[in-house]
Amino acid sequence: MQAKHALSYGDILLTPQYSDIKSRSEIDIGGTLRQGYEHRHAGALRLPIIASPMDTISESKMAIAMSQAGGLAILHRYNTIEEQCSLVEEVLWENDTAAAIGATGDYLDRATALYEAGVRIFCIDVAHGHHIHVKNALHELRKVFEDGVHIMAGNVATFEGFIDLASWGASSVRIGIGGGSICSTRIQTGHGIPTLESILATRVARQQGQFRDVKVIADGGLRSAGDMVKALACGADFVMVGSLLAGTDECPSAVLQTSKGKFKAYRGMASKDAQIDWRGKTSSLEGISTVVPCRGPVADVLQDLERGIRSGLSYSGARTIPELQERARFVIQSSAGRKESDTHILG
Repeated sequence: MQAKHALSYGDILLTPQYSDIKSRSEIDIGGTLRQGYEHRHAGALRLPIIASPMDTISESKMAIAMSQAGGLAILHRYNTIEEQCSLVEEVLWENDTAAAIGATGDYLDRATALYEAGVRIFCIDVAHGHHIHVKNALHELRKVFEDGVHIMAGNVATFEGFIDLASWGASSVRIGIGGGSICSTRIQTGHGIPTLESILATRVARQQGQFRDVKVIADGGLRSAGDMVKALACGADFVMVGSLLAGTDECPSAVLQTSKGKFKAYRGMASKDAQIDWRGKTSSLEGISTVVPCRGPVADVLQDLERGIRSGLSYSGARTIPELQERARFVIQSSAGRKESDTHILG
């Protein structure tokens, strides 16, 4: 068995290039999940950021706020079908709505109820997407809904995983296993690939002419707007985040008042707490629970991230994400370079 060197976000820097962009307002960082279904804006986003389908992140308030900012939130599935449909009704009136489903059990009943409630973007939300359950679920969903819905699937980490999900019927694929800030999959199972390396693998697949229309969503390991720019430059069309939005007003978890300030819960959906709350038992524990400081409106966080992404494109002289992907060049930095890259006056 031959090991391969794999790159993570901290291992690379994008090379600054000549730019004739006079104002960052010239830059368009939007994108479309996929044409092909008639529903409001048909998946068109002004902001390439998607909120993760976690029960401490994405319920109706987050979905509305993300839509108003130009992004998208995936309503989580850790509830009853009726409860999830109720969340959809709270969001749907003026906003595109996306919702998570599983790949076994009542997933088809859930998808049908969500469709009847107005959802046209489904997310098959499982930890290991390169799996026969996801294959079967994609086939069944396509039989029922044909091309009338967008189906996001994942998560996968390899060239083969992306190709298979795309060939099974996925409209977009979530890329990344084990990179989330509260995910312990790599520790518990020994499996995973740095997310940036996984994105580069999908870039190769699309450059070879396969499944060019299937969108890539970088999911996990993103700590800053700069990491988002790196993910987009290396081939992602959108980024999915949880921790970067955690603690905002729109997160559904209750505010915890302590002597050190106000906090909100943030937990992985494979954590013990989340599994017990969801189904009353645990299986494989591949996540943790924690609390994070309250951060105010998510709109403020998104504005900061948007400014960083726009600035990132301008450093490469790119006005759109596809242009960034064409123009981007990067270098691999040493550990000393990583230290230099961080703010270090207080170090």
